[in-house]
Amino acid sequence: MNDCSPKPLDLAMLRLACQNCSLHELCLPVGIGLDDVGRLDQIIKRKRPLARADHIFRLGDEFRSVYAIRAGSVKTYTMTETGGEQIIGFYLPGEIIGLDAIHNGAHPSSARTLETTSICEIPFAQLEDLAVAIPSLGRQLVRIMSREIHSDDELLTLLGKKSAEERLASLLMSLSLRLQQRGFSAREFHLSMSRNDIGNYLGLAVETVSRLFTRFQQIGLITVNNKHVRIEDLAALREIAGANRGAACTAARAATGASH
Repeated sequence: MNDCSPKPLDLAMLRLACQNCSLHELCLPVGIGLDDVGRLDQIIKRKRPLARADHIFRLGDEFRSVYAIRAGSVKTYTMTETGGEQIIGFYLPGEIIGLDAIHNGAHPSSARTLETTSICEIPFAQLEDLAVAIPSLGRQLVRIMSREIHSDDELLTLLGKKSAEERLASLLMSLSLRLQQRGFSAREFHLSMSRNDIGNYLGLAVETVSRLFTRFQQIGLITVNNKHVRIEDLAALREIAGANRGAACTAARAATGASH
């Protein structure tokens, strides 16, 4: 006779599959039990890959879910008074988007993929219910939202007080640090965002962005081949980003909108 009962959840395999995702902080907080992990896993909707330039949500859409990026990258943006885009964040694998819609119940920005991207959708109402039942999950959710608020403040400092050089260096350091935290190379990575997008986000003309990339390459900080970047002098780049003033990690996170 075949055993048709459900197979037990393999916690080790789930940890391995999710270890590079920020959902790991929600799915596997300290103290969560095997049964609770299974309950959380049941509400996560794993979407088919989205093509480049597809929207995950648009400005004004009703808030129903938060989203974790499994692979690929995403930018978030609002619209200016003249109808143009104002980019407010870049998101990498393992990061969560949509948290800024909790307060008003509608998304204050749009999210669009920069390349082929896979996401996990987590219905927020179900997540809230589960957080009440699992205190450790609720605490982790509060920590993530608190970090978002803190990073928003760092972003304002970045755009208000840093020079053009410092802004671009902070962006590159942010990518380096965030990728390293997820087990990827801290020195080599692919820039999925265009020079126009980088300039838009950092408040710089695209010509300034291109000139800075050229200058950074000429002085031996980085090597650029199309969209592939290799950091040649991590210490010097960190210095330009402002690490010598004690703000390297937080400023770098803010530089790409990991905080939005």
